[in-house]
Amino acid sequence: MKIISWNVNGLRAVMGKGFLDFFYNTNADIFCIQETKMQKEQANFDFQNYYEYWNCAEKKGYSGTLILTKKKPLSESYGIGIEKHDKEGRVITLEFENFYMINCYTPNSKRELERLEYRQQWEDDFRNYLNKLNEKKPIILCGDLNVAHQEIDLKNPKSNRNNAGFTDEERNKMTELLKENFTDSFRYLYPEKEEYTWWSYMGQARSKNIGWRIDYFIISNTLRKNLIESKIHANVLGSDHCPIELQIKL
Repeated sequence: MKIISWNVNGLRAVMGKGFLDFFYNTNADIFCIQETKMQKEQANFDFQNYYEYWNCAEKKGYSGTLILTKKKPLSESYGIGIEKHDKEGRVITLEFENFYMINCYTPNSKRELERLEYRQQWEDDFRNYLNKLNEKKPIILCGDLNVAHQEIDLKNPKSNRNNAGFTDEERNKMTELLKENFTDSFRYLYPEKEEYTWWSYMGQARSKNIGWRIDYFIISNTLRKNLIESKIHANVLGSDHCPIELQIKL
């Protein structure tokens, strides 16, 4: 099974930047998108041979997630069942026979860390949500999780210490998650590889590869034996993030 995850930073915008070519050439079984920044009814396109599951933010032009899947799931759900978290279209869960597929766009702590306190509550509630699902069947979580976990996960860790996405609080929450029977698939396969999934639009960061790895495939530990590949498509343009890919035997 091949699964792709991509924060497109506006689905309508990326449509004019080669998105559909990548989408169809990749031929993924499941394709997860974050930051659609649109309502479903605004779409003047569809995805042939895929079922579509949208979770749009109440605020137009903001956040939003989408899962495209060739196989119809047993069930679908939106959000994590907590009203204060579920207005921004950040989580979609699809249940399949052998696993749960979860697409997530984690809230950003923002400049001056104005949303860090909320982010900490989100992390605790989301981790509890994942743990409850994991008791039933294994999970595959993907998306923009808005944190570089270790120093190896960004180009300039020292100068970014305590900036949004690299605070001790956010990193510790990721550590807590991974201690709860979950695995960062890319780091599991490549403990020393320095690759990134997001680059600032400022200062020619992408051409200089001054980036962060903040997009992940997190899997239940029980799925480690099924893991084939976890890779980053850093050469695919169109967004400030690049796509990531998971290959797993299920």
